[in-house]
Amino acid sequence: MFRWRSDTVLTWTLRGCAVISGAVILLIVLFLVVESLPALRQIGIARFFSDASWHPTANGIDGSFNLTPMLLGTLLATAGAVLLATPLGIGSAVFCNFYAPAIIARPFRRLVELLAGIPSVVFGLWGLVVLVPLIGRLHPPGPGLLAAIIILAVMILPTVALLADAALANVPAETLRGVAALGLSRWRTVCQVALPTARPGLMTGVILETGRALGETMAVLMVCGNVVRVPHSLFDPMRTLTANIALEMSFAMGDHRSALFVCGLVLTGLIVLLVTAAEIISGGHIHV
Repeated sequence: MFRWRSDTVLTWTLRGCAVISGAVILLIVLFLVVESLPALRQIGIARFFSDASWHPTANGIDGSFNLTPMLLGTLLATAGAVLLATPLGIGSAVFCNFYAPAIIARPFRRLVELLAGIPSVVFGLWGLVVLVPLIGRLHPPGPGLLAAIIILAVMILPTVALLADAALANVPAETLRGVAALGLSRWRTVCQVALPTARPGLMTGVILETGRALGETMAVLMVCGNVVRVPHSLFDPMRTLTANIALEMSFAMGDHRSALFVCGLVLTGLIVLLVTAAEIISGGHIHV
């Protein structure tokens, strides 16, 4: 009887936590929609992609509200960081699980965990003091898309590395022993057995690292140059949607303030599209 009651309490507790989590997400989305409505009504959706530039005013009729340069800057910085960090993170996980001796793999994992805990502003300071001057020597001015990509790649690397490491560690030992009995080399075991088996976990890592890259603010703000224009090369300065919100929310009023909430709504839409695409690609075998 006591065990039945405890199971019932646990079941309803977990259901309650799930309902609260879902309600919080819906309330956040509702808040963004409500705050964005004045700009969407006064300015219209089309102007966010067709205006000549981004020069907002409290009266939407008098300003320009083009989000396209910042949207493209956000997507380019995120895509570059993910393309750079994903093979490095999965490669480090493969190294820890299949090639490194325990005396090396254990401290290596602790270092990756330490990297995951460093505040984003520290990455931004390092990028501003070290990375940007280095890039500036190669190709002035220094702050720009390349600096944002490198900083984001370093920041999201621990996410994909740790999740890939956990996914590979959960590959059944019986499967690996059976493959070894068939005489497959270690490399073929990794490529043909371990990585396909761990695919859901690897996809989860890619989704989470992409979501973090899309939402990162401080570090990118410090190194991207903060110029509202479409970057035509890796060295061009640019601005992301998150940096735009952080820079202008403190003094924005009227339609300008509402337009910044539209930026947040666009970012939320990007995350929804990301998760939906990942679910379709993985066939529903992914858990975020």
